[in-house]
Amino acid sequence: MSLYEHVLIARQDLSNTQAEGLIEHFSTILADNGGKVVDHEYWGVRTLAYKINKNRKGHYAFLRSDAPSAAVQEMERLARLHDDVMRVMTIRVDEHQDGPSVQMQKREERGDRGDRPRGDRDRGDRGDRGDRGGDRGERRERN
Repeated sequence: MSLYEHVLIARQDLSNTQAEGLIEHFSTILADNGGKVVDHEYWGVRTLAYKINKNRKGHYAFLRSDAPSAAVQEMERLARLHDDVMRVMTIRVDEHQDGPSVQMQKREERGDRGDRPRGDRDRGDRGDRGDRGGDRGERRERN
């Protein structure tokens, strides 16, 4: 069996218990087809990057599973047919990481860029513009 990670996005008008019920529903589908859910997380309601079916927000759920590919295909097929599920994404991983996912970790634990001082930003490949005057050449005096 292979290791997979799944992210489900459900409609925003569901309650939290209904969204967590979807996690249980798809976990039983995997279990009925010979797989098992190692871990699951409910990430809550989050804003989408773009509208999906006229929805701006969605309930996010994350599952880690150890299942054969046939079980994963059946779970994805049923998730795409389910009215409450807007999107589903599954990736195959080499190993599951211990502990909570990156989304559930606090900002200090995951090492975001918040620890960097804001004033000393790298200017990239713009170079030093101070001494060359640009492409315009020298300015002439006004009369």
